[in-house]
Amino acid sequence: MSKKRLLFLLFFTISIISIAQSKLDTSKQVKAAYGSKGFELSTRDNRFLFQIQSRLQFRFSTPGDQDPANFDDYQTGGHSVFKINRARLKVGGHAYQPWLKYYWEYELSQSNLLDFRIMVEKWKALSLKVGQWKVEFSRERFISSGEQQMMDRSLINRPFTVDRQQGIELYGHLNGKGIANFNYWVAALTGTGRGNAKNDDSNLMYFGRLQWNFLGKPLDFEGGDLEYHSKPAAIIAFAAITNQSPFTRFSQSGGGSLEGFENGKPGQYRVNQSNLETAFMYKGFSWQSEWHHKFINDQLSKNTTKLSGYYVQAGYFFHDIIPSWPKQLEIAARHASYKPSANALENNQNETSLIGNWFFHGHKNKLSTELSYFDYQDKQLTLAAGWRFRLQWDISL
Repeated sequence: MSKKRLLFLLFFTISIISIAQSKLDTSKQVKAAYGSKGFELSTRDNRFLFQIQSRLQFRFSTPGDQDPANFDDYQTGGHSVFKINRARLKVGGHAYQPWLKYYWEYELSQSNLLDFRIMVEKWKALSLKVGQWKVEFSRERFISSGEQQMMDRSLINRPFTVDRQQGIELYGHLNGKGIANFNYWVAALTGTGRGNAKNDDSNLMYFGRLQWNFLGKPLDFEGGDLEYHSKPAAIIAFAAITNQSPFTRFSQSGGGSLEGFENGKPGQYRVNQSNLETAFMYKGFSWQSEWHHKFINDQLSKNTTKLSGYYVQAGYFFHDIIPSWPKQLEIAARHASYKPSANALENNQNETSLIGNWFFHGHKNKLSTELSYFDYQDKQLTLAAGWRFRLQWDISL
């Protein structure tokens, strides 16, 4: 779908709604507003809602912008980058009934349709979703890039993310009192990545996540405690996935290969992975962590590779303890570590980052500055290390 055709469809839809308004009865007349999800058109009986929002992300980075993935990345000469890192168009709402929802998201700079899904959310305990979306395997990955606490996801996101898949999912919130409060997700997916509507063989990807809201209230998928929780909220979650495909990693671009793995044949790699996750927020303080394990079994060579990694992350609005501290300023830090092979104990990659976020209007308009340090340790190579500085303005319109 071209950008011109996409924009034409959007303006055509809005025009038809406006023209038809004069022919509708009073209960179905369209009203316009601006809310947390952009411009809104809705009927007065609330049977139809159309929301549209754009988001731009401007970034300066030096040297380079991508996290180093191997030893050679540290030897490449540094350079500065200034770019529009993301340019998104988001459309959502509901149709016919408030519980029949829809959403799609388009990346304008790369002409990629990222998300498209229909959600049936009549009951909180049991909902249904079909389409393409980011699988809820990892809190860090599932949080929108516009609502992250750090400027980007950690070093371990690349090897462990499941990213966007097409399929069907059941999910819900079991709203028991106190410690009897849970969220769950179970899904069957194609397992071949974004934009790929069919599987490479007869094996689907299967996913499950159980989240325990042990303080009686779930946490939204959002970075930082901008809501300023007056009561502590925390979660512990466990997620697991099994998949057989030609791919050993996924990204926004779709299926791909990790270092050391060739582009596979249909069904070549059986991948089993798990994630143990925690998160906590209270009075401006936020914490989250993930601990990943991944097993890649090559069905042709019969070799199995074990990968592991973790990150810990925390942030705080210091105005509670320092009266002169600006309320709009948050400081956060993260440390991440990745072992490409658990059999090579001296092979390790690390990232440590410190960020300052200035919120003009929450996550919808914020300025971030980040300093990161990376190192690559290998028993057969000398230590490689380096610093990176980034500055970013993220704004939703």
